[in-house]
Amino acid sequence: MSESHITKHVLTESIKQLMKTKPLERISIQQIVDNCGLNRQTFYYHFKDKFDIVNFIYYTEAVENIADCKNYQNWREGMEKVLTHIANNKTFYKNALQTPGENTFKRYFFDVCYQLIMSVIQELSSTLKVCDEDCVFIAKFYTHAFVGMTTQWIMNEIKETPDQLAKRIHDIVEGSMLSALRRFTRD
Repeated sequence: MSESHITKHVLTESIKQLMKTKPLERISIQQIVDNCGLNRQTFYYHFKDKFDIVNFIYYTEAVENIADCKNYQNWREGMEKVLTHIANNKTFYKNALQTPGENTFKRYFFDVCYQLIMSVIQELSSTLKVCDEDCVFIAKFYTHAFVGMTTQWIMNEIKETPDQLAKRIHDIVEGSMLSALRRFTRD
């Protein structure tokens, strides 16, 4: 492992440890580096702010692990992997989602989910004549639904296990994306 990867790992473990007992909005860069024995300059060499490090954690621990699940055939498997990861780190993600502001994890989570859902929409619409604007609308609709349900689940408003929630979402979405795309098909 390179020195840069080791340093990033140390910083990510530091913020994860701090977020177990303190809201992200009350954690400073100085506290992150003091907690792991590094300096502020080192932090800023690797990350632009504390939201960047939270997003990095989600990307490297969840998104990279579903690279093979970005198509229609196995999107449920990818969703279940992400939900399982979130369940195993629920305090961290609950804390991250509760942090107000524009450059937050909530915005990043939406953007990443949108990209994943858009890749499925593009695959399904490849043989249909659906304009880009309609594909974007459909992808945003499903992204809002997924992010909304996942957020409620993280905040303990929904009590299912990751596999139960993935199955329920799958049962609703199965066939409905293609059906929506067909309704938007132009001759």
